[in-house]
Amino acid sequence: MIQRIKELRQRQETIAEEARERLNQINDNTDEARAAELETAHDTAMAEYDRLEKQIQREERQLEIEKSAEERRARNRPTGDDTETRGAGGDDPTPEYREVFSRVICGTAIVDLTPEERNVLKTGAARFENRAQTTGSNAAGGYTVPTELHGEIIKVMKMWGPMYDEDVATVMNTASGNPIQVPTVDDTDNEADPHTEGEELPDDGSGDVEFGQKLLNAYVYNTPFVRWSFELDTDGIANMESFLGFLIGERLGRIANRQLTIGTGTNAPNGILTASGQGLIAAAAGSLKFDEIMELEHSVDPAYRTSPKVRYMFNDNTLLAIRKLKDGDGNYLWQKGDVQAGIPANFNGRKYSINQAMPDIGAGAKPMLFGDFSRYFVRKVGAPVVGVMRERFWPDMGIAGLIRFDGELGDVNAVKHLKMKAS
Repeated sequence: MIQRIKELRQRQETIAEEARERLNQINDNTDEARAAELETAHDTAMAEYDRLEKQIQREERQLEIEKSAEERRARNRPTGDDTETRGAGGDDPTPEYREVFSRVICGTAIVDLTPEERNVLKTGAARFENRAQTTGSNAAGGYTVPTELHGEIIKVMKMWGPMYDEDVATVMNTASGNPIQVPTVDDTDNEADPHTEGEELPDDGSGDVEFGQKLLNAYVYNTPFVRWSFELDTDGIANMESFLGFLIGERLGRIANRQLTIGTGTNAPNGILTASGQGLIAAAAGSLKFDEIMELEHSVDPAYRTSPKVRYMFNDNTLLAIRKLKDGDGNYLWQKGDVQAGIPANFNGRKYSINQAMPDIGAGAKPMLFGDFSRYFVRKVGAPVVGVMRERFWPDMGIAGLIRFDGELGDVNAVKHLKMKAS
């Protein structure tokens, strides 16, 4: 499968090069019919590029699932000292927490467990209390989800939402949900004064620093219950763990990314788009120009443009619309990366993040952000909580997720948006 992914990446590189060659053939002397033909061929090629990207993501995800399943099987295989296979008689090894947990949610009563299994369940619940399913009694589902499921949730959330990714924003992890005050200061208008020999330094309060603050709360969001049958669970617990981890992770990731992007700040996070300053208003309602993108970039102070986390942000439709834009030297703003060297694609020489919660290009919309995203603070409270119910859906099972987070832009000058003309 690794070779397959490598081949797909190489095909992407070839497609991008061919698409570039088609656009390079368009100049002032190209007739309209030929230009339209070349543009259509370019768009078709880039659609295939995007299709391959989605296929690569599926292949990589499947590879992770298979690797995780093989690791579980390896842990459960009999050792060379075993004289009989597990469950076939003899002294069985100590059961794993995951196995006992699976038996409980599939209908086995606590009293029917062996003393050793009950001890494993109790010990596991104590070790992973931060991932407890409920705060009710153990018999009602108060034990914790195995750590494999928790790990899958985190990975999927990063895939679905750049705003929840610590490589994009500044992430603050806290154990409790108490409000946090983040100090802010704007000292950009102050500077030192000339000094005259023999004069005392001023002590009139004119040099005092004025501090402000941003408040980070802990807003709670949940997924609906996902139900699955007793038969499906007993047929393959490893596959169900992976499947449910991805499914719940996607739902939690979508709401986290959307709120951290367009949250109103009223009983919700102050999303990066909502909190951002205005860079400029485009001249048209449905299209962008290179000059406008440069104006957006330079509306952000140079002090922020040197940050390691400075970047553009827009959705995939906006990226498609601006792939044909060129700079003043005739170079395309979008440049493909080097897969072999680990260099990602860039836009106008900068990193960019695809965020599907960003609006499309349209009248009055704000389809593009640029700035230092390290100044946006994402507060995560603990780990996502997963709850499993068996009595409620018996003989089937149900599982749901909860997540607590908040977000706030520490400095409105650090990230600016480009707004389209109203009409």
